[in-house]
Amino acid sequence: MVKRIGVLTSGGDCAGLNAAIRAIVLHADSHGWEVIGIEDGTQGLLDRPVRARRLLPDEFDGILLRRAGTILGTVSHGDPFAYPMPDGSIVDQSGRMIDGMRELAIEALICIGGDGSFRILDRLCRQAGMPLVGVPKTIDNDVYGTDAAIGFNTAVEVAVEALDRLQPTAQSHDRVMVLEVMGRDAGHIAIHAAVAGGADICLIPEIPYDFGKVAEKLLAVKASGRSFALVVVAEAVKTDEGKPIAHRKPDGGIRYGGIGQWLAERIEAEVGIDCRVTVLGHVQRGAEPIAVDRVVASALGVHAVDLIASGRTGTVAVWSRRSVGELPIPEVVGRTRPVEVDDILVRTALGLGIYVGETGGGCTSP
Repeated sequence: MVKRIGVLTSGGDCAGLNAAIRAIVLHADSHGWEVIGIEDGTQGLLDRPVRARRLLPDEFDGILLRRAGTILGTVSHGDPFAYPMPDGSIVDQSGRMIDGMRELAIEALICIGGDGSFRILDRLCRQAGMPLVGVPKTIDNDVYGTDAAIGFNTAVEVAVEALDRLQPTAQSHDRVMVLEVMGRDAGHIAIHAAVAGGADICLIPEIPYDFGKVAEKLLAVKASGRSFALVVVAEAVKTDEGKPIAHRKPDGGIRYGGIGQWLAERIEAEVGIDCRVTVLGHVQRGAEPIAVDRVVASALGVHAVDLIASGRTGTVAVWSRRSVGELPIPEVVGRTRPVEVDDILVRTALGLGIYVGETGGGCTSP
């Protein structure tokens, strides 16, 4: 019988993480279990002394449910099987992290993270013989098998609010406003925001586009008598020459950003319309979670505890058709959930006259 479980948050922060932690602690307490919160993801297991603390139900009085970020801290780097050391060497630190879990005397682990976190922790926990359950969180909403990941809906709300604020300024100055949103591998935020925010153009990584059609759409809007337009573009969209606009980080990773500015400059130069760009960036991560994210986070947190209680570990708790379920971790890792060309949001955008790229059903009417 499990008596003591661990929980950690891993990867980028997002709205709703504290709601999930709260659900795990409160439901575990109903089973008579202790919950140990591991600080800063796997880094807390690597440090000595191990950085972790007992999470008590009394801490979760309702304030944390509303709070952004994660009370446990998180990291989005540091593969324990190939850990970069200060001297530049790469060392397998998995054994040290497993020792850290054993030092905490936890009997199961819940990871609130994304695809990369699940992949690493599944391997680590298999090596340790530790039961693992994943809870999906990512504002990109690209975790396979779940309709919604924690943080996505709040990120969309932030993007839509930005469009609501940009529209009056665009109208007042007869401008095109370009909004660059996050989306490393998938355009879910962009397409949702474009539909909800009344955009004229939405460019996402999954669907190629023709800049000539972008210009045609903007000119059609102008010809209709409307002197402004709104454009949404996901950060991982490439130029029309197929080049990503990104910067290489010191650890070798890629950081996207700049496609909005490239697009705005191109519109001004070739279409002749005054254009401004807004890059939301991490503003999308830090907002207070909206109701939908609190509900999804709470449901997935409770279900994660139930999965441990019933012995259905090695799984990821998922939200599907307004209910919870689970998928084996190997079915989730290494796969993404892109926006499909026939996605209902793409079809809705086309029906509204939004240009979303070369789908075979594009529309240039204003």
